[in-house]
Amino acid sequence: MRGALVGPRVLLRRLREAMAEPGDAQKRLDRIVILIAANMVAEVCSIYVMRGDVDLELAATEGLNPEAVHLTRLKVGEGLVGQIAAKAESLSLIDAQSHPAYAYRPETGEEIYHSFLGVPILRGGHTLGVLVVQNRARRDYSEEEVEALQTTAMVLAELIAASDVTASGSGLERGARRPNRQLHGIALGGGVGLGHAVLHEPRVIVSNLIAEDVSVELSRLNEAIGNLRAWTDQVLLRGDVARTGEHRDVLEAYRMFAYDRGWANRMREAIGTGLTAEAAVERVQNDNRARMIRQTDPYMRERLHDLDDLSNRLLRVLAGHMATAAGADLPDDAIVIARNMGPAELLDYDAAKLRGLVLEEGGPSSHVAIVARAIGIATVGQISEILDDVETGDAIIVDGDAGEIHLRPAPDVSDAYVDKVRFHAEQQARYRSERDLPATTLDGQDVTLLMNAGLLVDLPHLDEAGAAGIGLYRTELQFMVAAQFPRIEEQRQLYASVIKAANGKPVVFRSLDVGGDKVLPYLRHSHEENPALGWRAIRMALDRPGLFRPQIRALLRAAAGLELRVMFPMITAVEEFDAAKALVEKELAFLATHGHKPPAGIKLGAMIEVPAILWDLEALLERVDFVSIGSNDLLQFLWASDRGNARMAERYDPLSPPILRMFRDIAVRAGAAGTPLTLCGEMAGRPTDAMVLLGLGIRSISMAPPSIGPVKAMLRKLDIGKLQDEVLGDLNNEPVNMRQAVEKFAAGHNIPI
Repeated sequence: MRGALVGPRVLLRRLREAMAEPGDAQKRLDRIVILIAANMVAEVCSIYVMRGDVDLELAATEGLNPEAVHLTRLKVGEGLVGQIAAKAESLSLIDAQSHPAYAYRPETGEEIYHSFLGVPILRGGHTLGVLVVQNRARRDYSEEEVEALQTTAMVLAELIAASDVTASGSGLERGARRPNRQLHGIALGGGVGLGHAVLHEPRVIVSNLIAEDVSVELSRLNEAIGNLRAWTDQVLLRGDVARTGEHRDVLEAYRMFAYDRGWANRMREAIGTGLTAEAAVERVQNDNRARMIRQTDPYMRERLHDLDDLSNRLLRVLAGHMATAAGADLPDDAIVIARNMGPAELLDYDAAKLRGLVLEEGGPSSHVAIVARAIGIATVGQISEILDDVETGDAIIVDGDAGEIHLRPAPDVSDAYVDKVRFHAEQQARYRSERDLPATTLDGQDVTLLMNAGLLVDLPHLDEAGAAGIGLYRTELQFMVAAQFPRIEEQRQLYASVIKAANGKPVVFRSLDVGGDKVLPYLRHSHEENPALGWRAIRMALDRPGLFRPQIRALLRAAAGLELRVMFPMITAVEEFDAAKALVEKELAFLATHGHKPPAGIKLGAMIEVPAILWDLEALLERVDFVSIGSNDLLQFLWASDRGNARMAERYDPLSPPILRMFRDIAVRAGAAGTPLTLCGEMAGRPTDAMVLLGLGIRSISMAPPSIGPVKAMLRKLDIGKLQDEVLGDLNNEPVNMRQAVEKFAAGHNIPI
């Protein structure tokens, strides 16, 4: 038996030299097993490589019968090697042949070897193969030897991945291809996007694995960990949850892991074996990913996922690449992949190059989904663990209608979707050809179809979609994408541009609706346990008139000589509307004293989105010029269900009878008061939901521009009277599946939904 000849760092350097030698992958593997056997306490060194998803093939060996190479095969889970591959765990045995999983292969000649040490060859948590050393003598491999072989396996993984090799009957070949996958989530934005994956938070590709100076690498790692810990502390102190795209409990987990000594020490130990700081992080991350992939407990899997996210961030700190992919050179057909993200982060991307968005989390009413629909890209959410399986540049198809994605699709799938995209384009062309037709139902009911907007890029959609006006202009988006608080003149110019682009059509500006999950990076916010229920929207505006009054002043000046419509969000009590109206009147008086021309008329409205106002609705209707139902917030408050929580996204149906009774009641009371009513929540853009809203008496709805065509096509085939008689006649009956009943009605009357 030979002793170890060199230390691990020398071995790694020799491996790097062998990997750089000319020749095919097989020759390099043959050279590598000789090196490992010569520099470990080993008489045998063998490399098994995955073939497909179920087989392991002996790809190279020093010590076993060379005739067994490419002949000996084991299923994943079969024998000692198969068990290592299945569990992604190392295995050290003093007497391998006495182990119950031992599988004898006579062609290898391994029966004379007793001690056995095998480690998985991992990349991204996935098993690429197994590295094995063996000895005749019965011996116990030390922890240092196990660690050294694990580090060697990591370097070997890069060779296998870079060479793109896979075992075959005739040797190692290029051309291995990760399998195509079809993954199901929920539809967040309609249409189909074909393109290539772009990771919102790009992964750092670790190319330099072997350290030149261990002390330097340790210093770099410690500094990066310190910066990471400072970041988690800062974010939690600021409560800046929305900008990270994660909920506070995830950030708490981040901080817990960032301060975990065991995690940091494992990375330091990996550096001690000769790896760079980046390679050490990736080495430990690989082990965690392997555990995560095989973990069945959902809580533990989620925690391991958090740790994986943290490792990615640590790699980015080390590499100095903290910016998102929005600032990179995007392909012309970019499909952005993220765990979650804020709406401002999506707006950082070049919309002309975006074809789709895929989120691991995210619900239909999350703000990033709303923005995605506004800019018209196919969006799918709740695609579990997509980040574990996707690489930058992977071909991907996003089906925003069916709520599914196809990762690395087969040619026939791509061809089918090319046809679907062509059909979708023809359908959109048909909608455009009908944009000037009246939005009138079969029984002569006129409907006002408005669009939601929030940026200048939205404004061309006003004519393209045939909208009657802008029912909701989200003024906060300008604030969210700005690096500092926009000055009055900047705001005035934007609002004037919106009014001009509307060309006489009505525009309803919603006053600043920030707070909650819409955090301005330049505005200090104290931590709130329940931000959606906290200091936000009109509450913040009234408490901080220094924010509210400049916006009102900018709106009044932008509408000089024209009609101005402004509505206040999250009105909970009539006193809040009275106070907001009084501030508007003060700004009017201020403009008059400074010689500014006032608007020709001012209409002030309120959003119905806090349930409390329903019990004081008559008093509100007496005061306002119009009201608008904000169904997104109203429903989440009624259900006590966070609309940004992926687990709650589809738990409750807005077409449930209690919700419909509420909408009908609001419509009846607004009609009795003679107060114009619009619904501007996301459900207005879904043809099925919109059909029911019309049946409840609502005649004005506002939605994302791409939804106007489908909704108009639906209502022009709809007889509201028949819908009311056959489906909505009595909502006080026993609970029924209203959605199912409405869909059956639509099918029976040839109504496209």
